[in-house]
Amino acid sequence: MKASNESVVATWVFVFILALCFAILSLLAYKVIGDAGHPSWSYGVVRDVPGESPYAVYRKAPSPQHVKGAGGE
Repeated sequence: MKASNESVVATWVFVFILALCFAILSLLAYKVIGDAGHPSWSYGVVRDVPGESPYAVYRKAPSPQHVKGAGGE
């Protein structure tokens, strides 16, 4: 019976060391990557559709459809 008890203790020691290694690695990653907080720049409110954004490069097409027909020729 003693061999079985030693096996259980060794298993728990292994689990504890594994959890400790994971915690140390997580803290190290948090310290290295960190949280820089909010950026100092702000573009204000920008619409999600890039073509409707005030920062869009291209002017709007005369017709909303990109097919031939009324207004799209």
